[in-house]
Amino acid sequence: MLLVVGCQSRSPGPGSSTSGADARLAIGTTGRVRTLDPADSLELFSGNLLYNMGERLYTYKSGTTELIPQLATELPQVSEDGLIYTIPLREGVVFHDGTAFDAKAMAFSLNRFIQNGGQPSFLLSDSLDSVEAKSATELVIKLKKPFAAFTDLLAFSGLAAISPQAYEIGPDKFEPAKFVGTGPYKLANYGSELIRLDRFDQYWGEKPANQGIDIQSFSSPANLFNAFRTGSVDIAYQSLNPEQIDSLAKAAEKGDWQTITGPGSNITYLSLNLRDDTLKQTEVRQALAMVIDRKLIQQRIFNNQVDPLYSLIPSIFDASKPVFPRVEKANVAKAKALLKKAGYSNTKPVEVEFWYRSNIPSDGPAATTIKAFIEQELGSLAKVELKSIESATAYKNLDQGTYPMFMLDWSGDYYDPDTYIHPFLDCAEGSVKDGCKQGSTVGQGTFYFSEKMNQLIDQQRQEQDVDKRQQIFAEIQDLLAQDVPFIPLWQRKEYAFAQTDIQGVRLEPTQAMPFRSLSHS
Repeated sequence: MLLVVGCQSRSPGPGSSTSGADARLAIGTTGRVRTLDPADSLELFSGNLLYNMGERLYTYKSGTTELIPQLATELPQVSEDGLIYTIPLREGVVFHDGTAFDAKAMAFSLNRFIQNGGQPSFLLSDSLDSVEAKSATELVIKLKKPFAAFTDLLAFSGLAAISPQAYEIGPDKFEPAKFVGTGPYKLANYGSELIRLDRFDQYWGEKPANQGIDIQSFSSPANLFNAFRTGSVDIAYQSLNPEQIDSLAKAAEKGDWQTITGPGSNITYLSLNLRDDTLKQTEVRQALAMVIDRKLIQQRIFNNQVDPLYSLIPSIFDASKPVFPRVEKANVAKAKALLKKAGYSNTKPVEVEFWYRSNIPSDGPAATTIKAFIEQELGSLAKVELKSIESATAYKNLDQGTYPMFMLDWSGDYYDPDTYIHPFLDCAEGSVKDGCKQGSTVGQGTFYFSEKMNQLIDQQRQEQDVDKRQQIFAEIQDLLAQDVPFIPLWQRKEYAFAQTDIQGVRLEPTQAMPFRSLSHS
């Protein structure tokens, strides 16, 4: 069937009104864009749109993780105490509305990001003390305390420069349906099913190889799958089911279309609620971590489209250390001994309530498989009860301590291991006795508190020496495996599929897909 479909002639898609390198292109996705306001956007797909329409002080050299200037002209000059960043800015840049870009506009953008109080505001509010324009071409940023990953943070898609003429500063003063930045594309149309980006003719840098991009949102992976196979879209990107990815990849091997893949930044993990009477016992958490067969999940559920994960830091970073145990006879025996030490037996099994998101297609099969692992390996020592809930409701209740064990996923906000550590393990206020009362672990639903962990997190954030910082990350991961507030499961691989006549499709190591290199052959 796939061979027949692949040999059919393509019907013109929404981006194919002209032919050749200057044509528009159509990208199909199941992603829904809640907002395009950079001060309130934290979702993966909207972040990719902001990446292509906007520009930040810094970005990454294509195909690498080398940080390079974008709206800045040089990497920042950092004071000896690590608190003051002086950044020279590019001249001759204009926003999509014709307003000139300068240091005041950049300061406005960063201040608005914090003061409007949107979902990602914590990224800057936790670290930034002040930002001001010293001149039209010089920006000075002062931090509350040193932060080794701060320059990488400045490459976050939401820290794009925006026109002061198009936005306001103030709590909740958001503009979800517009974007006015400095990038190579400007927003031409914003709709729930179709978003159109036009090439910005006044762009200061290299112009896109296409006239514009049409992003079509499909209601289901099945609809996206069929639209791509029939040629209604040029590129299918985020997200297809494992079976659909496998089907398209096999057809691509025959030359029907192209497969583009790369290591992903998205991780899936179990969040363990330390307020729960059962899971507050360290031995129980350690035992559960020892009996989950990640490789079997990789093969059975995902057709090898994910990689097993043995730390919260994914393997795309050198700092990743596989600290969680693999399933082996010795570890299963140790897990049983830990449960018996905690007071459980064959007649008094440990009982765990395991929640997953009902609207994520792969979560149900994965949760069922994990339940089977636990009960198979631990036998009559353990009993797992599966429960599901829609993700939006779950996210609202995580910080209330509603769920004993929940399967969640996460994509880092910036390209640094810190974004897989601080948002998981930091606690601003708490105690060993009462757990975390305020901080990242509350938002994750674990309520984990460790003074040692807090100290290590602060140390890695302030350490400028790369090798010493790697050593601190190793200590953090060792402590994570000892205390087990989370159990890492897998990290996704990224996939995109393109028709045979599309050129320039690539997935950056930072997980972005650049639009301006795309063209019809």
